[in-house]
Amino acid sequence: MKSIQNLLITDIADEGRAVGKFNDLVVFVEKAVPGDVVNVHVFKKNKNFAEAFITEMVQPSAHRIEPFCEHFGICGGCKWQYLTYEQQLFFKQQQVTETLKRLAYISDVPTQNIIASAQTKYYRNKLEFTFSKVKWLTNEERANQESDKVPALGFHIKGRFDKILNIDKCYLQDDLSNQIRNFVREFCIKHNYPFFDLKRQVGLMRNLIIRNSSLGQWMVSVIFSEDVETNRNDLLEALHQKFSQITCLMYAINKKKNDSIYDLDFVLYAGNPYIEESLEGLVYRMGPKSFFQTNSSQALTLYQVTRKFAQLTGKQIVYDLYTGTGTIANFIAAQAQKVIGIEYVPSAIDDARINASINNISNTTFFAGDIKDMLTPDFFNQHGYPEVIITDPPRAGMHAKVVEMLNQSGAARIVYVSCNVATQARDIALLAQNYKVAEIQPVDMFPHTHHVENVVLLLLK
Repeated sequence: MKSIQNLLITDIADEGRAVGKFNDLVVFVEKAVPGDVVNVHVFKKNKNFAEAFITEMVQPSAHRIEPFCEHFGICGGCKWQYLTYEQQLFFKQQQVTETLKRLAYISDVPTQNIIASAQTKYYRNKLEFTFSKVKWLTNEERANQESDKVPALGFHIKGRFDKILNIDKCYLQDDLSNQIRNFVREFCIKHNYPFFDLKRQVGLMRNLIIRNSSLGQWMVSVIFSEDVETNRNDLLEALHQKFSQITCLMYAINKKKNDSIYDLDFVLYAGNPYIEESLEGLVYRMGPKSFFQTNSSQALTLYQVTRKFAQLTGKQIVYDLYTGTGTIANFIAAQAQKVIGIEYVPSAIDDARINASINNISNTTFFAGDIKDMLTPDFFNQHGYPEVIITDPPRAGMHAKVVEMLNQSGAARIVYVSCNVATQARDIALLAQNYKVAEIQPVDMFPHTHHVENVVLLLLK
């Protein structure tokens, strides 16, 4: 079986994939929307499921809309642009409810209505772009027999480490980001700066990182593969002169075979060595390596939900696990007796302490180290047993030893913030020996994607 005719798309599964059923076979279909009737070509099949792509749209869904971005379907981001935002929210909430029911056996606690993002375009405060000497060609460009030997500055193509789609206009970040990126690309082409060859690992220009904040501050970091002083300074000075909005202009030299920036030394060329974000009057400094939620407006919403679930009275000891740069810890500090933040990355803890200092917060204490090794009965005895625990782990969720210590903590409340409902549900199932789920609140941080943040309140039984 290589094709299926008149397949009705009925649902969206994990990872945002559209689903139809052919007899007893589950069929995952790329770029389909629930309600579509499509003819598809099957490119992968086993006993229980098949994967396919659309060959003909027989009847489009009432929920299907025209994507607004010219790069849609190629760059790999914003995969749900063809789905109305209302339906995006519906399926994200459904994902939360069904995942918690399936993996954590929670069926008696209703999921509250997902909180929509006020902005569905230009909502990100950080984008990372890659230079490549070889441009990814669209189907139209191939049909016109255009050459791929054209420098590109943009995003990786899914499944291709060595191919970069050149981006003209991206709708994820304020349009100044587009202006800066296009200026850098044109400047480098005009002055014959070699773009990086991702296969051969040669070429001067590697990466461009653009961050901004709701305070109108902009950070631009240019990553070079080698330190060619004249070329480096000419480009940075041109950026400095062209864009007065850039409040922090930095560069780094990356001679490694990977694009990770966390072991690089960043050098300030102009402006301040940081930009600032503000949440409820608190100021947060962000350096080039600092973590901050990439949707600033929804970050405030997320933290307000977290604080509401914590039910702080000003008298509790609060533990903030995976504290990152201490954003949540400092945000809730005024309502707690003291807050203890723990994070694996030492530089993030440095940021957390700075943010506490500049906001005159004196009741937060931050520790750097592996949480599974640090969170012990001795640590509790030394720093006080928590009455409230807030945990916001990475996508992999919490280590089993951390979950075990939470079960032993005796905390009256655990507020679990997660960007991956599957691992959140797994951990909640392990916490069930001592904790019951009381509230569930999804928050949409990333419109036009299947990703969803979810906050769960657990109460001690």
